[in-house]
Amino acid sequence: MKLNHPLITRLLGRTAAYTVRAWMRTLDYRCVYHNPAIDPVHSVSQPRIYVFWHENILCPLYLRANCHIAMLLSQHRDADVLESMAKLSGFATVRGSTYRGGAKAILELAEKSQNLHLAMTPDGPRGPRRTLAQGPIYLAARLGLPIVALGIGYNHPFRTRSWDRFAVPRPYSRCRAVTSDEIWIPADLGRDGLEEHRLMVERKLNELTDQATRWAETGATLPNEVFVRRQAASPPQRISPRLPRRRVA
Repeated sequence: MKLNHPLITRLLGRTAAYTVRAWMRTLDYRCVYHNPAIDPVHSVSQPRIYVFWHENILCPLYLRANCHIAMLLSQHRDADVLESMAKLSGFATVRGSTYRGGAKAILELAEKSQNLHLAMTPDGPRGPRRTLAQGPIYLAARLGLPIVALGIGYNHPFRTRSWDRFAVPRPYSRCRAVTSDEIWIPADLGRDGLEEHRLMVERKLNELTDQATRWAETGATLPNEVFVRRQAASPPQRISPRLPRRRVA
């Protein structure tokens, strides 16, 4: 049986999901919210696009399982196991790109966003590391959804030799997160406008990631920090968009 056989992929995904859950359960999680209402545990809410760097995907994958989130994953074979992990954790998934040749993915994301939040790693699947692609900006402008940037940091994690230096936090270490407020992208932006907002969101995400990393490494106590635990959305119901939605042609 080939290693990329669907049965093997599901088995690897299930094994990885349980391993990650047991590993990540040992961490100490704290967050500073710009606005606590943006947390997807509040299921009756404005749908949003959450962005975080690819290297830090284990944190949201563990903490916000079953929170009405659809995650965009690449079509590369190395994302097959990640897709299996995400589904076992209660995430919906969409495979593809949001900007280059991704018409099918865009339409699928637009459909999912009627009752789900969207989550993206905007430097994946091949990098460059911590460089934001235009996909989330384009999608936010077309769908009329706000972006929330999520900066995540660990204290001295293990790092792989992959393009993103993927972070594997040490057991019983600190994980810290800092969020932005909702970032609204104007509709009908031209190329220059998309690039301007892309750079703005990229700077914000890098700034928040650096803040979270420094916080995790120092072990400081912040006056507005909140203890965070693994938590499903409550009450368990579909989210209801509050604003008129733009159509995707």
